[in-house]
Amino acid sequence: MMLGAHIGPRARSHIEQSDVVFAAVSDPLVELWLKQMHQEVHSLQPYYAVGKSRRQTYREMVDAMLVEVRAGKQVCGAFYGHPGVFAQVAHDAIAQARREGFLAHMEPGVSAEDCLYADLGIDPGRYGCQHYEASQFMFYRRRIDPAAYLVLWQIGIAGDRSCTRFATGPALRRLLVERLIEDYPAYHEVIVYEAATLPISEPRMERVKLRDLPDAQLHMHSTLVLPPAAMLQPDPDMLARIEAVERADMAATPIIASLPLEEGV
Repeated sequence: MMLGAHIGPRARSHIEQSDVVFAAVSDPLVELWLKQMHQEVHSLQPYYAVGKSRRQTYREMVDAMLVEVRAGKQVCGAFYGHPGVFAQVAHDAIAQARREGFLAHMEPGVSAEDCLYADLGIDPGRYGCQHYEASQFMFYRRRIDPAAYLVLWQIGIAGDRSCTRFATGPALRRLLVERLIEDYPAYHEVIVYEAATLPISEPRMERVKLRDLPDAQLHMHSTLVLPPAAMLQPDPDMLARIEAVERADMAATPIIASLPLEEGV
């Protein structure tokens, strides 16, 4: 996620040893940094265009990478963050290469989710954590547990069905808020989060009331975090069944008494 800080040695090695590198990164400075590691870096950013479907953009990116693979070159795709998190091109390129009989694999990386946990001090194991893409969350009925964290990705384009927009407005956000207040109080404090991508920048961690979200400044890469709004509810029936199993296990376990050995034995 952060320039120069979050790349592992294996990922760096693949970049340096490939014949050609395709880059989909967060900042022009990152591309310049990549070009210091490899002399042939092709940016995937020009495939984006206003009014152009991102589905078409992703197909063209995959095709560009596969052309070089079919030519017998060692090809590396360098994506900011984790290459498999909100990165359809990486998954599609690997799948297509494998279908055509080429070896392909993905190296794990540091994602915005990893930065989120560190910056906000969230342990997903404490209360649980649910993750959804914001538009998908609106399109489908999902069962929400307000006693856990809820993370909605790409909140800045919530409600976009065209896959051509880079931002949606307050009207669609109000629909999202209407859905959320089915499970959360309107005054519940939520967090707009954006990970830092440059060493000189700071992460955005802006706290707002849920009801005020439609008027907040949001970007395509903004993430919405809803902290728990309810207490964890014990399940007495399950706890009783667990206790019964524990008692049965103890009853079935033989007890071996340890007696002192007689002298000379």
